[in-house]
Amino acid sequence: MLENDETMKISKKENRPNLLINETSPYLLQHAYNPVEWHAWNIETLDKAKQQDKMLLISIGYSACHWCHVMEHETFENETLAKLMNDNFICVKVDREERPDVDAIYMDAVRLIHGNGGWPLNCFALPDGKPFYGGTYFQPSQWEVLLKNVADLFASRRKEIEEQARQILEGMTQENLIEMPDSGADLYETILYEAVENMKKNFDFKQGGSKGAPKFPMPSNLNFILKYSYNKNNTDLNNYLELTLDKMAMGGIYDQLDGGFARYAVDAEWKVPHFEKMLYDNAQLISLYAEAFRITGKIRFLEIAKESADYLLNEMCSNEGAFYSALDADSDGVEGKFYVWTQSQFDEVLGDDSSLISAYFGLGREALWEDDKNVLLRPLHPEAFAEKHGLNIQDFKEKFQAARQKLISARHQRVRPGLDDKSLTSWNALAIKSLAQLSVISDEEKYLEAAQKAMLLIQEKLCKSDGSVLHNYKNGRSGITGFLEDYAFLADAAIELYQITLDEKYLDFAKQLTDYAIENFYDATESMFWFTDKTDHELISRKKEIYDNVIPSSNSAMGIVLLKLSLLYDKVSYKNIALTMAQKVAAYVKKHPSSFSNWATLILFLSGNFREVIVTGSDAKQKIRDLYKLANPNKLVAGALSQSDLPIFAHRFKAGKTMIYICSNNVCLQPVEAMDQAAEMLR
Repeated sequence: MLENDETMKISKKENRPNLLINETSPYLLQHAYNPVEWHAWNIETLDKAKQQDKMLLISIGYSACHWCHVMEHETFENETLAKLMNDNFICVKVDREERPDVDAIYMDAVRLIHGNGGWPLNCFALPDGKPFYGGTYFQPSQWEVLLKNVADLFASRRKEIEEQARQILEGMTQENLIEMPDSGADLYETILYEAVENMKKNFDFKQGGSKGAPKFPMPSNLNFILKYSYNKNNTDLNNYLELTLDKMAMGGIYDQLDGGFARYAVDAEWKVPHFEKMLYDNAQLISLYAEAFRITGKIRFLEIAKESADYLLNEMCSNEGAFYSALDADSDGVEGKFYVWTQSQFDEVLGDDSSLISAYFGLGREALWEDDKNVLLRPLHPEAFAEKHGLNIQDFKEKFQAARQKLISARHQRVRPGLDDKSLTSWNALAIKSLAQLSVISDEEKYLEAAQKAMLLIQEKLCKSDGSVLHNYKNGRSGITGFLEDYAFLADAAIELYQITLDEKYLDFAKQLTDYAIENFYDATESMFWFTDKTDHELISRKKEIYDNVIPSSNSAMGIVLLKLSLLYDKVSYKNIALTMAQKVAAYVKKHPSSFSNWATLILFLSGNFREVIVTGSDAKQKIRDLYKLANPNKLVAGALSQSDLPIFAHRFKAGKTMIYICSNNVCLQPVEAMDQAAEMLR
């Protein structure tokens, strides 16, 4: 049995560091002083397991994972448990954000074993890396029993666990196959209609988002709904989308002081967040709220986009211009301590204004969480609140902004949550795209400057001479080969920067990334892309990422990139790849739309609902910018002030004139010069 915690746990400062001390990942460094002899995931570690014929114990998590921290403190700092682990296993600690390829394989294994998964993820594997058992969080007493049982099994019944590993690997291989549907893949309108009807079954028409709790912002799902409902002018979908965006922005999941969204809400009303903030959520939500403003003209959506973007620039950006990965949920060892308020704290900071601002944030009522703590939210829009309290709206907004600055200053005196300061190429690409979009929609150049600075850093520090990219960056160091998501998201961000600047160097970069991906990731036999580069060290199973989740799948993102580039470069081979990919998943889009929503966006584009906006002539830059701002979210813009070799501009220049072409699937309406005519055609 385990001895008393006080006698078994030792201070990290008294412990010698393990091999993780040489890593840059904040999550790995958190474990660098555990008594567990942790190894990083690399070829040397895998070779060591084979040479010593020892099982691998692969533990996967990320820096903002609350239960990962709990398991570290309870279990991995325990001397007795550490000795059991060290004696019987080569122990490997993996940051799932740095190594999504490793995480995907062992998550698949645990899901096959238990039917579900999560983090922390702890998987037992044979010396060659084949998994045979695993789970998520284990209490210390459970962990001790499990370690002993697995060690005994390996010593006495190895053949049995080798057979189990074989069956798990076979199941993982079968699960990753996607069969081409027999028929109906070309009936895109029907597929999209049925997909939306199936999505609606899980809509919460009272609180927004999906029914029940917890509530996750799902940007990919909402992005598809936005694009589809615009094309169909569907009032019900428009109302649902606005409801969801309002409820999220007014709830506790949104940081009402500094801006930015937490990962998810634990309840069904967006009230109490799991307080960590992730770059990928906020990057996508900035884009979503900016698009919602572009369509509806409602300034409150633009304000949320700008506040969230400012949060990224102020709190999540390095001096070099790279965006950090996450802010932890905990500070001082307590979840949410940085963000919550008591009434007395409010009174101390705001004085005479406390009563009014407390009412605005719902303190003691809607905002009350537990004990006397409040999660700031907004029960009413400012206009409705001002009217209810008999206040002039402008006077109230000025009073609120002054109070807000006082609260921000006071909160910044608190112990801050831990920062995961590694930068990931794919997540930075999401931020680059959203900031570039926002720069035009908001008419604020600072967002474009930040986007271009981050892109330049990636190009200079993470792009290699052979056309490949690296996945991670911190303190000038990067050592992980890029994944498909890095190429897809980065190419899409480069296309967005081109649309805004008309600088064709961004398109050249997007095409370079895409051609490299086709050469090194594409599986022509299955018409899908592998997640890992063919030049990378081969894992026990090479996966294709198909399912859209909080982040779109790398295959669906690559499909959209291929479609856009096919139009810009008049390259039919690109479009054919995208078309075949869409056909392969069409049946899944219809049946499981929430897991294939970015694929649904690709199908929407392929089904004639996408517009190409081409402007040539000396006034092209301003006209492109004005056309970009127009409501239609389903468009690609391209412009050139003078003759260009880009195929989309072929035969489209007229001397002394600035011409506007509105096209779909390479079929164009009559070109016009007047902006009002072009705008009407685009609508």
